[in-house]
Amino acid sequence: MFDTKIAIIIRDDLATWQKLNVTAFLTSGIIAQSPAIIGEAYRDAADNVYNPMSIQPIVVLTADQETLRTIHRRTLERNVTASAYIEEMFATGHDAANREVFARFTPDNAKLVGLALRSDKKTVDKICKGAKMHP
Repeated sequence: MFDTKIAIIIRDDLATWQKLNVTAFLTSGIIAQSPAIIGEAYRDAADNVYNPMSIQPIVVLTADQETLRTIHRRTLERNVTASAYIEEMFATGHDAANREVFARFTPDNAKLVGLALRSDKKTVDKICKGAKMHP
């Protein structure tokens, strides 16, 4: 049905609240990159209006730190733009602080906790090799 695939990969040792927080932030990056994936508003039987959501399913995967680094390297090698969240961002309180702390690290020394990407299905599958379905 879709030529593309959206995958979010979350580091496996995070607390539940961190996994949920990171997933939400990473998803917003995918939406910002591809606003056309947002569908129409939802309406219930009482004609209440709800926010539109993604028209495309999102796969949430899990990986250890080393696998996450490998996935990150693959996104860079294939020029696939990804959303990235690092450990230090948990200690900040707003977007500007997030970007400031993020800019201090390179792909080699960043303590990644999550990545999200959208590309053609085969590319996403190759990039995400080693990650597992989130339990």
